[in-house]
Amino acid sequence: MKKDERIESQINKLEEKYKNSGQDLSSYLDGLLYQRYLTYWDYIHLDTLLSIQVPRTHFPDEEIFIMYHQITELYFKLILHEEKQIVDDKSQDLDFFVEKTNRINSYFKALISSFSIMINGMQREQFLRYRMALLPASGFQSAQYRMIEIYATPLENLVHHTEREHFSNKVAIEELYEHIYWKKGATDLKTGEKTLTLKQFEYRYTPRLIRIANQVKNNTIYQKYLDLPETHKTNKVLIEALKKLDINANVNWPLMHMGSAYRYLAKDKTPVDATGGTNWKAYLPPSFQKIIFFPTLYSEKELNDWGKQWVEHTFNPKNEHK
Repeated sequence: MKKDERIESQINKLEEKYKNSGQDLSSYLDGLLYQRYLTYWDYIHLDTLLSIQVPRTHFPDEEIFIMYHQITELYFKLILHEEKQIVDDKSQDLDFFVEKTNRINSYFKALISSFSIMINGMQREQFLRYRMALLPASGFQSAQYRMIEIYATPLENLVHHTEREHFSNKVAIEELYEHIYWKKGATDLKTGEKTLTLKQFEYRYTPRLIRIANQVKNNTIYQKYLDLPETHKTNKVLIEALKKLDINANVNWPLMHMGSAYRYLAKDKTPVDATGGTNWKAYLPPSFQKIIFFPTLYSEKELNDWGKQWVEHTFNPKNEHK
């Protein structure tokens, strides 16, 4: 096709595109004439992005703490972006499922590999001081991470493991949500009282999380997998990708937080409560929670041994002062 013919073809396509918009193509072309050239910094709102780190204290390392959590939330948004596409897909296309799951794993890989910034990238003395200005805020309050879990698996798989056998997918979402595992991590074990951290989170996000859980009921990533044709469900590449997602989200990611907690909150045998009063020793260990998104992909032994590498890693004396 010659240049003039190509341009004429493109103009015809543009006219077709805009004919139902209430304006003719000429009006849109006028807009292009007046529009400024796009710049990198305007496109990604760079000035705004660099202005939203607002420390509450004068300690320099607090800015590292803020930025890393903001980066984490952006990766969570990327993970949710892929999860929603899997959930919304009606094609049951195997390649699509594998591609999106692999993307999620690449985001988790970046998060997990970068967590040394949190473990070794700040002075412990600074952290223990500026954290007092952050109360009762806590990473526990990451609503996006709760959404990641809810999109991944039915809510009954997120019920605390000590109560899980009493529930099934026939139980109302609202009741299942009341027994979700992470609530125990922000509840006083002696009094049963919820911490202010949990109360704040529930007030802000409970309606939204329950709404999402109802929207994806019988349509989570796990259920999308179970509904695949048998030839797809046995695909080794897909199974490996899903199991990797499970391990990344429910073992490796919590393990990184355990390492950070031990670095800053449990050194020299003087444990300190986590920011927001969360019970991190009972809440973070994957072997304690046994949260598994895709349980039928594992043997009984694998299910029973879930997260036990945490015990070996954390309680090995050689690892105490790493």
